[in-house]
Amino acid sequence: MTDDVLFLSGDRVTDLLDTDTAIASQRAAFTALGAGDADLPGKIMHPSRFDDSVVFAYVSRLSADTGAVAKFGSVNPANERAGLPTIHAVISALDRSTGQLVAVMDGTAVTTLRTAAGSAVAVDALAVPDADRLGVLGSGTQALAHVRAIARVRDLKSVRLWSPNPRRRAQAAETLTAQLPFSVEAVATAEEAVTNASVIAACTLSTTPVVHGAWLAPGCTVVSVGSFEPTRSEVDPEVLRRSAAVVVDDPETAAEHAGPIVTALCDGLLTPDDLIPLGAALTGRRAARTRPDDIVYYNSVGLGIQDAAAAWAVIHAAKKERP
Repeated sequence: MTDDVLFLSGDRVTDLLDTDTAIASQRAAFTALGAGDADLPGKIMHPSRFDDSVVFAYVSRLSADTGAVAKFGSVNPANERAGLPTIHAVISALDRSTGQLVAVMDGTAVTTLRTAAGSAVAVDALAVPDADRLGVLGSGTQALAHVRAIARVRDLKSVRLWSPNPRRRAQAAETLTAQLPFSVEAVATAEEAVTNASVIAACTLSTTPVVHGAWLAPGCTVVSVGSFEPTRSEVDPEVLRRSAAVVVDDPETAAEHAGPIVTALCDGLLTPDDLIPLGAALTGRRAARTRPDDIVYYNSVGLGIQDAAAAWAVIHAAKKERP
């Protein structure tokens, strides 16, 4: 069996899963979820009793044509200070009929690519068509990946990036400017990054808000990927108050894990019916943005179905390259 199993490193995953392919995989994931075709058990997020890390496990199946996929890993916030990715994981994929192991791949690369690609799908569905000013909070792996992915769905003219470390935000801006056909400016405050932005991407692990509702311009779309557990809230309550639509990757999961959503539900600012699934917005079952001046908030905590879609895109690409 070993000869038939694919073992794929992070570099190999990155080679096989280009940004456009990753975005297509995430559009397929959320469309299947919105249509009720995907198999998505609840995920496990377990904070460590020893430090500030979080261990997680996801299991899911995209369709009858693809087998089950499992991801196991951890979030280690202290890695950021060492210049390492904060998320490390491994993914296994099983044969759709026999359940035999088909592939084992680096889950860190898959997570980076599918998370940013999922946000790009959300931006494409929720942001105004001419949104061209991006504000980014964070300077780590996810922040850089989000700029690259969002640039594939909107014609960006201005990108302002902030993180608490001046050296790291300057380095991130320099790296992106060298890679992309527009300049990225490192700015001194979060407010400066957010003010007048038409799309905002919060890619931090902050436990306190880095995006304040008072800063938001009419018509902007706010994406938060760091508010993935109840203790983490990248946005303040005013963001949700000002939002005409609150969109989540999955309402049941968000109500349990997404910090701003958990708080808003407990405080009565939102009801469960207010949460719009991204898949429902993609399939036309629910409306999100209805006017150009609407502020729209999207909170993603990450779903196993995203890993399943991305993993099978990698597997199919790898098999095509085999003689």
